[in-house]
Amino acid sequence: MASVETSVLRIAYDDHQSASSKVVILLHGWPDSPRTWHGVLPGLLSAGYRVIVPALRGFAPTTFLHAHTPRSGQLAALGRDLLEFINALKLKKPALVGHDWGARAVTNAYALMPEIASHLVLLSVGYGTNNPSQPLSMEQARRYWYHWYMATERGQAEVARNRRAFAQTMWDTWSPSGWYNDEEFAKTAKAFDNPDWLPVTLHSYQHRWGHAPGDPAYAQDDLALQNPPDIHIPTMLIHGEADGVTLLSSTDQTERFCKAGYRRHVLPGVGHFPQREAPELVSRHLIEFLAG
Repeated sequence: MASVETSVLRIAYDDHQSASSKVVILLHGWPDSPRTWHGVLPGLLSAGYRVIVPALRGFAPTTFLHAHTPRSGQLAALGRDLLEFINALKLKKPALVGHDWGARAVTNAYALMPEIASHLVLLSVGYGTNNPSQPLSMEQARRYWYHWYMATERGQAEVARNRRAFAQTMWDTWSPSGWYNDEEFAKTAKAFDNPDWLPVTLHSYQHRWGHAPGDPAYAQDDLALQNPPDIHIPTMLIHGEADGVTLLSSTDQTERFCKAGYRRHVLPGVGHFPQREAPELVSRHLIEFLAG
């Protein structure tokens, strides 16, 4: 993988078809890695896109530049990382596509700098969900058990001891069975061996519900993201009907923010990882949306 430096990170990324002027950035989620997009890539490349796939903070081989930098996983940091990444590569209005944490990075980057992108595509996570006081149904709170677990000493210790087993529990319960094999999980889980993965993961889920302070470097961004702006570029949401962690109803509010066109695709029989479970369908939706 290539790499580029931002103010705090050395971000590792794959750059496919770099001569093309049509640029798409694909951002993975948690617990996952850039491998999550392997099934989507062929279609985008055949359609003539330059496709850039970075590893998020905390995930190997992306690293922090300095030992003293707080290993923050706050959502504002994900958005700021993406803005700095785009600037470092001198990209002009790429299409931004994100799954899970990647979807939060995409929406937060747009909210902080609306002129940064041409299109937004969100997989499995809706827009406008950064506020720790946001209402949650009892069913959604139940599905977020791992958030609350990582806010406890016991949960933190367990994730520290068994990070791979903990992550695999999410894969096993967030989607219908049979969509991955042990070899693929093992290859993906190499990204979790980054020493920053544990502190970034724990801080992300603690900070978003007010259980840990944020990095002061992102204080202004945090404030700005409490009341996200309307979206004035074309936006698409892809959500698995069988998503075991994110309720379909939790993404209903996304449409009201979208003022320049909105599409929503609910995929039957698909869980939390549409790009892995139905890559050809996701690729087709992306190509049709970006061309339109």
